[in-house]
Parts: sequence; C-alpha cells; structure tokens
Amino acid sequence: MRVENAEVVDTFAEAFAMWGSRVIITAVSPVWAMAAARAMTGFATSVIGCKCEAGIERELPSAETPDGRPGVSVLLFSMSADSVGKRLLERVGQCVMTAPTTACFNGLTAEQEAAVGGKLRYFGDGYQIAKFLDGRRYWRIPVMDGEFVVEDRFGVKSSVGGGNLLILGPDLPVTLAAAEAAVAAMRQVPGVILPFPDGIVRSGSKPGSKYKGLPASTNDAYCPTLRAFAPSTEVIPEAGCVLEIVIDGLDLEGVREAMRVGIGAAAAHGALRITAGNYGGHLGQYQIGLHSLLAA
Repeated sequence: MRVENAEVVDTFAEAFAMWGSRVIITAVSPVWAMAAARAMTGFATSVIGCKCEAGIERELPSAETPDGRPGVSVLLFSMSADSVGKRLLERVGQCVMTAPTTACFNGLTAEQEAAVGGKLRYFGDGYQIAKFLDGRRYWRIPVMDGEFVVEDRFGVKSSVGGGNLLILGPDLPVTLAAAEAAVAAMRQVPGVILPFPDGIVRSGSKPGSKYKGLPASTNDAYCPTLRAFAPSTEVIPEAGCVLEIVIDGLDLEGVREAMRVGIGAAAAHGALRITAGNYGGHLGQYQIGLHSLLAA
C-alpha cells in the first residue's frame, strides 16, 4: 500500500497495557504553567529507564481550567496504577509545587484514584487547610509566594503505551522533516502524548541484549550503518535514516488515530517507507495494523 510516494508496510505496531493519569497545571501566566509542565515531564521518555512516560498534551486557555487561569494538560503513564500514584506524588511535589504561582488539579474522572494532594499536604507542617468545592477536596499548602492549591486525589485509568511508527527516509534532513510533520499532526489528537524529545526518538530499541541483565538494546534491524552486518536488516537500499515516534494514550482509539494521521503527514513530507516495531505479538496485548488504520 502506498500513501503519496511512501510505501506503508503491511505490519502492526505492538502496543501494551499501561496506566495513565491527566494533570492540569495552572499558573498566573502561560509561561509559568508551561515551566512547571516541562519540569514535570522531564526524564520521562521510557519506563525502561525512567519509571514512567510523560508528556504535554496541550495548553489550556483560562476558560478551560478549574481556577480560570492559563494552564497546561500533562499525561503521565506507568506500568501499574500504584506506580502512577508514586510518580505523580514525586513529580507534582518536586516540579509543580516548587514552581512560582502554580496550582495542580486532577484532569481525569476514573474509578481508581491516587492520593497526591492528600500526601503532599504534610509539607504544610500542620498549617495546611482542606477545602471542599463541589464535592471535591483540595489542599491549600502555605508556600513562600502564598499558597499551593492541589487536589486531594487524581484519577488513574487503564491506558495504552508503545504505539509506534518507524519512518525511513533518504537522508537525515528529509526524514527529520517527515517525522516533525507527523509529530505536529499527532499532537492535535486529544488524549495522547509522544514522550520522547519533541516527539521523536533516534535510539529505537529491541527487547533484550547480548549483555546479561540489559533489558533493551539498539534496534539493529533499523540502523543504517549496520545494514551490511545485521542478520535481518529492515533498512531498504534507498534509505539513509530511520526515526521512530512512540505514542501513549488514555485509550486505544486515541493511539490508533494518532498513528493514522502521523502516517499521512510523514508520507506527505518525503518518507520513503513507513513501518512499525513489533516482536511477533509476544511483547504487547495490542496489535495495531497499519493497513487497517488507513482502510478505516
């Protein structure tokens, strides 16, 4: 199957079950809301080494936030609901509460919840105050610029991680431009994030390694410099560069839609081939077929 001049391989992305949460960060200005969001989503590209995957979903106008101030929506994913709660506690406490003028709210209605403000309140050293509004509990924690308002509990729901596209292009400039176009299109889809730097990863990995104890290693099948050496290279002769985009979402439909629009954008910007990473169906619970996305 071809889209524009790009061949779309008849394969599937192998995604897996995760748990996710949405955090709404507000501040006196968009600059400070974004500063806190960037800090909170730092070092969160992969659960392999970061314990969670997090990213900025979108900026929020004042009309869409709980306190009527500029805001940013952040999504955070991990491998269990308990781990999501721990990561939220760490990152809201260290990255959001520390940023001037911020407040932090739950952005997800879910049956399962994690205590965040309910634990951060102890930072108030007894001076913290509970506030109930519309049946929801918030904590007012005194800090040096006034007070930090944080919601007591945050929703956590079953989610999907590891959706992916592999984009092959003739050289680095063209492939990077195709990947950037795909990222721009994917970021318009609600409920998903692209956790790697500005959405793109060059060091794609495969499970396992020749070295004992290493859970992942370079995806040699897609390394152009190993084309003559890798036992099963997937780099076509015309390609000089491969870049990957990884997608996490609060539901499977969002991940599928992000992949669909990403394929179209990459194809329209010079990609030679678009494929996806899978391991025979042994890694993840979800198989997202590329041809089925385009047929839909």
